[in-house]
Amino acid sequence: MTFFLAVIGVLGVSASGPIMAATVAPALAIAFWRNALGALIMGAPAVIRRPADFRTLTKNDLRWTALAALALALHFACFITALQLTSVAVATALVCLQAGWIALFGVFRGIRIAPATLAGLLAAFAGVVVITGFDVALSPQALLGDALALAGGALAGLYTIAGGRARQTMTTGTYTTLCYGVCAVILAVMCVVFRQPITGFEPGAWLGILAVTVMAQLLGHTVFNHLLAVISPLVVSMIILLEIPGAAILASVFLGEELPGGTYLGLAVIIAGLAVVLWGQAKRRGKEPNGAAEEPLPPAPPVLGGDVDR
Repeated sequence: MTFFLAVIGVLGVSASGPIMAATVAPALAIAFWRNALGALIMGAPAVIRRPADFRTLTKNDLRWTALAALALALHFACFITALQLTSVAVATALVCLQAGWIALFGVFRGIRIAPATLAGLLAAFAGVVVITGFDVALSPQALLGDALALAGGALAGLYTIAGGRARQTMTTGTYTTLCYGVCAVILAVMCVVFRQPITGFEPGAWLGILAVTVMAQLLGHTVFNHLLAVISPLVVSMIILLEIPGAAILASVFLGEELPGGTYLGLAVIIAGLAVVLWGQAKRRGKEPNGAAEEPLPPAPPVLGGDVDR
């Protein structure tokens, strides 16, 4: 049963990129509806069951949640736009560098990391260089998409760090409701500023928005929440890395995407590097008192649309 659920979870998050790439709607509108629907569906039970949690929030809770929501909104804006400029496989791989960015931010903040983790970090970003090198030959548009996806990964790392701080004192339901809700409001404002409509789409576009919400925001999110209760966070994080080849395969089959051979090499290097980073962070986590590291193990990739319980 665990294996079956893992397959369902990987398929759910892997389908996110291809579905959004095929959805004929503005990037900001897709991001808005994905978060608005996620906030409504996930938030309603939290408001009904534990309304008191919302009345006891502190300024610190609201500050970190607002920062996480802003980072998440910008992440989606970058990632979904990148899907329209470069390949799904490349955009997914670059945005999944979230774990690498978290480790890199830790270095800038003076947090020591193991040599093996640093080596994995360097390998992952070397894979980025390999991929972008081939995309330069394809088109300036693809290179811009790579840059936006890379920025989306960095913003996802910031979202994870801020969300981790907020989650120290907030329940999952409360945090998810507020974060997704505020994120949706920010995206709605961005739609107005950049004059991107949020209504008036063809039925196929609405179907795509609903599909990505169900597959990634709800199905994948829920499955990995369950898996974290029955297997280790490291194993779950490693399983989630299968999203990268999964998205590449789905995009090839359903969207007809063909990539240069060197791009696949870059994808493989990124996966290997991120696996080493996650392994190193798990080892550091085990050495800390009570098994808790200063920073939490990175949760599901941002294309899930949020954090997962540990």
